[in-house]
Amino acid sequence: MIIDWNNFTPWTALAGGVLIGISAALFILLNGRIAGITGIIGGLFRPAMHDAGWRIVFTMGLIIAPIIWLLFAELPNIEIDAGYNLLIVAGVIIGFGTRYGSGCTSGHGVCGISRLSPRSIIATLAFMGTGFLTAFIMRHLLGA
Repeated sequence: MIIDWNNFTPWTALAGGVLIGISAALFILLNGRIAGITGIIGGLFRPAMHDAGWRIVFTMGLIIAPIIWLLFAELPNIEIDAGYNLLIVAGVIIGFGTRYGSGCTSGHGVCGISRLSPRSIIATLAFMGTGFLTAFIMRHLLGA
């Protein structure tokens, strides 16, 4: 992926972060649930479907939000410099990692750290450290 630093606007990035924080806070205050995407979507595949309604609405919001964005502006151009095989392997590794770590970056990084959860702080440090190390190895040592 390439970041267009010439058109990077820190104020819109900050606004997006604030909106994510407010949304996560409202979600836990009003719904009593952590806004962890893997947990929310994973809950749709469990036999107990008594709470499927809000999970479906939440997931649909993730899909509909970019469509609504198109009413006001263009979506950013996303360029991924990886083949399908690498993306599939990465997706499988991420799936195992989120299951093994009992959550994803949204659950641990946004919600867990804001609650000062030691487990979430350690998990987020592990996510970030592994990501930094992987990017360094792939770009600088392997030249991929």
